[in-house]
Order: sequence, then C-alpha cells, then structure tokens
Amino acid sequence: MSTARQHGGGPGGEPSEGRAGERAGEQPEGGAGARGRGAPDAEAVSRFVERFAADMTEAGMQRMASRVFAALLADDDAAMTSAELSEALRISPAAVSGAVGYLTRVSMVSREREPGSRRDRYRLQNEVWYTAFADRDRVLTRWEETLGEGVRTLGADTPAGARLAETVAFFDFLRKEMSSMLDRWKTHRDTLDLGPAADRGR
Repeated sequence: MSTARQHGGGPGGEPSEGRAGERAGEQPEGGAGARGRGAPDAEAVSRFVERFAADMTEAGMQRMASRVFAALLADDDAAMTSAELSEALRISPAAVSGAVGYLTRVSMVSREREPGSRRDRYRLQNEVWYTAFADRDRVLTRWEETLGEGVRTLGADTPAGARLAETVAFFDFLRKEMSSMLDRWKTHRDTLDLGPAADRGR
C-alpha cells in the first residue's frame, strides 16, 4: 500500500480498520520492527501532508488543491484515484474534483485512466517542480508583452510608464536567470545519488 493512502480515515471520517487496530494496541503485520524497515508512521505522514499543504496555502495556492497535491507528493506511486484522495483527506468527491481541476490547469497534475477500469487516477506531472518553474517563463513573457504595451500607452517619460518599464526589465532579468538556473539544476541533479525510487512521480 502506498504511503499517503495509509493515513486517511474511512467513510465519514471514522478511523479505518488498520488504524483502529493499531490504536487498540495491535502491531502492524511484521511486528514492531516493520516500521523501522521502511513502513512510515501513518499519523506522521498525515501530519506532513497537512503541514506542507498549509505552507503552500500560505504561499497562495488554493487550500484544497494544496492538500491534494501534498497527498500525491507523499504517495509512493505519486498517483491516486478520486476515491483514494477522498478517503485519505476526508473530503468529498466534489472537493477532489475541484482541486484536481485547478492542479491540472496549472500543469502540476495529469489525469489518466486506470488499466482495465473506468476510473481515473490523478498523477503528479513528471519533474513537477521543474515543470512548474519552467511554466513561469511563459507567464513572465506574456506579462512582459502586456506591460510593454502599457509603457507605450502611458509613455516612457511619465512616472507610471517608467514604473512599468522597470517592471518589464525586472521580469526580463528574472526570466533569463530562471532559464539559466533550471539548466544548472538538470546538470546538478545528475550528480545526486537519489536512487531509482526518486524517478517515480518526478
């Protein structure tokens, strides 16, 4: 079972059978040492998901989208169905749909059909952080073009025009630096010993 899917409760927010057994003092399969061999603490995973989601929400992302993204990030396969997300986060299918709709629009999550099933799964985009920052290049280019029109409309010799011209220069500088930084990241990543598991959901 993937890690993020272990931390959710059952329908209606009640603890799932596995969690109820643990709370009753039962050990997970394999005994007390199983967790030390790689099985993460389900409650700790849940706390991580909510904490990172809160960080992203504070940075400006929609709250429910942040929670869904964090749950996918913490999942071994980086992919979950709507039902799995609903159970793990204790939210309604409608809330999941709205969140994945937003994440799909901003190219952080993709939709795929489960083999042999009519159900969809939602998967993190490959190299999701690289893609997210690379997409900013297109946003900055569009802003530069619009702001450039603003400079011509207002006049570069007016206070407002000069303010917009400085903003254009800043975005141009930022875009070029970001492109160079992303190229350096790809080179740097090849030097990291992250193991084959790191390739899943990148």
